[in-house]
Amino acid sequence: MAPQFQRHDAKSAKDITSELVDVYARVYDVPPYIGDPFFSADTFRERLEAAFDSPGFETVTAWQDGRIIGYVHGATLPADKPWWTSLGNQRPADLVVLADAGGIFWLRELMVLPEFQSKGLGRQIHDTVIAGRAETVTALTCIVDNQPAHDAYLRWGYTIMGEIKHAPESPVYDAMYLPSR
Repeated sequence: MAPQFQRHDAKSAKDITSELVDVYARVYDVPPYIGDPFFSADTFRERLEAAFDSPGFETVTAWQDGRIIGYVHGATLPADKPWWTSLGNQRPADLVVLADAGGIFWLRELMVLPEFQSKGLGRQIHDTVIAGRAETVTALTCIVDNQPAHDAYLRWGYTIMGEIKHAPESPVYDAMYLPSR
């Protein structure tokens, strides 16, 4: 059975917060994330709930047999977002202008339950959310050491701008962007 995709704005995403956190908890229940407070389900819940208030917030969920098997969430990238501005001149000048105009989608999280990984579902969820966005460029941050995700984003056409940290306790991330579609 093929998964079904559903779009959620902030209001409808709030109704499935527990399910979203449950998926996160399963995906991040592997080394090196186990036991790291930055990757705890409670910390993720706080970040997710804070994201609901972001302009342009959206979640796309993939459902199969009545449960969420993967999802993505993101919002319009604020031009003054610290990770974004920390890149300075590493950002292409046209993207700085585009961010100032609200033209970049910030893909905040993309995850797929372990038993559904490596089957193309992540790409389907990714492409579904992007196809429905008004922004023409997508930006994200990916943990440098998360080789499967990192390699996938590069295969999908993302370009690395530079390295960032979201917080002192966070790992190092590559900031990436997917050129205009």
